[in-house]
Amino acid sequence: MKLFSDYESEVRSYIRSFPVVFDRADGSIIWDDQGNEYLDFFAGAGTLNYGHNPKAMNQALISYLNHQGILHSLDKATVAKQKFIEKFYQTIIKPRGLDYKIQFTGPTGTNAVEAAIKLARRVTQRGNVIAFTQGYHGLTMGALAITANDYYHQQIYASRTNVYHAPYDGYFGETINTANYIRQLIEDSSSGVSMPAAIILETIQGEGGVNTASKEWLQEIEKLCREKNIFLIIDDIQVGNGRSGEFFSFEFAGIKPDIVCMSKSIGGGLPLAFTLIKPELDQWLPGEHTGTFRGNNLAFVAAAELLTYWDNDELSQAVLQKGHMIKRCLEQFVSDFPQLKMSVRGRGMIWGLEIPVAGFAKQLSRTLFENKLLVETCGKEDSVVKILPPLIIKQAQLEEGLSKIGKGLQMLASRENVAA
Repeated sequence: MKLFSDYESEVRSYIRSFPVVFDRADGSIIWDDQGNEYLDFFAGAGTLNYGHNPKAMNQALISYLNHQGILHSLDKATVAKQKFIEKFYQTIIKPRGLDYKIQFTGPTGTNAVEAAIKLARRVTQRGNVIAFTQGYHGLTMGALAITANDYYHQQIYASRTNVYHAPYDGYFGETINTANYIRQLIEDSSSGVSMPAAIILETIQGEGGVNTASKEWLQEIEKLCREKNIFLIIDDIQVGNGRSGEFFSFEFAGIKPDIVCMSKSIGGGLPLAFTLIKPELDQWLPGEHTGTFRGNNLAFVAAAELLTYWDNDELSQAVLQKGHMIKRCLEQFVSDFPQLKMSVRGRGMIWGLEIPVAGFAKQLSRTLFENKLLVETCGKEDSVVKILPPLIIKQAQLEEGLSKIGKGLQMLASRENVAA
């Protein structure tokens, strides 16, 4: 590890939580360069929904490279892009009764967010954007402004003007309907909150602590947007692409956002990001929002192959079944260790175990790593252990990982200083 500490920037992050040199991976298992085997409940921060190195995807990539397929093409038409668009529309868009155009942005999620808020401001000719407490949308300048966590903010970076952070669903508990709160602010010309170009939200706040929005709250936000001609932007970068049990995390609420931001798992581990835009809102001029790597042909090949998982509902049903299992297990941990005052929240196959004892969640993550399980923390003060395994994880592997979490809790909770 000395080479990395000597030559890589101090900004490196996950290497500090998982301080080994990884070498290869398959499915839900990753090996280090010493041959040690780790079970992956981290999945590339939600990038590896289909696991490491899906065989069909790898074979499609090898075939494409052997064919000398186009690698870099800016936004020119390629066979790889054509096949992806055809597959995405036939498998995902049309069966759900949706109507979107695709804007391929730069290769990461934050690029999709930048494009979304820029387009909303351009079309509405308004500057303000409403984001939410504990939301995370990326760290480029526009996305950084709507990301809530103070850890990422320095005043020298840029002003955070034209952004209002409203309370997310449940932020004040069950006593205050924050959708009504937002409506009152917008409708009151003396509130200090100007009519926004867009409201951007995650239906499940992954980095913010696995906070989930209810169907009713999402429907109220959509109704408000329709009444006031506000763009509704759903950031589905981490919790879309099947993580919630549906392809899009907003499907359960029956809403139809104006713009959807996609990235992470759509490329199977290869960089790919895009926004889905309602056709009437696609008012860009040619080249008005651009980027050298807007579109990645290898990722198009990978994504088209992985979309075959959605030719039927088998994966969706498996995610829901495994999700129920995770929930039951975590709720049992809450019951087994009352001294920790834990709570559980999530949906599909993203779950958070909040442990309010200071530093306990981080300590548990370190202990689990020592026991060959990769799990990250999130939320305020890193107090939430995030359960984020690949969607295709085998039942026995899922049970093994949950068992390790239970044993880790038992070991740490038994220490006198923690129990006190």
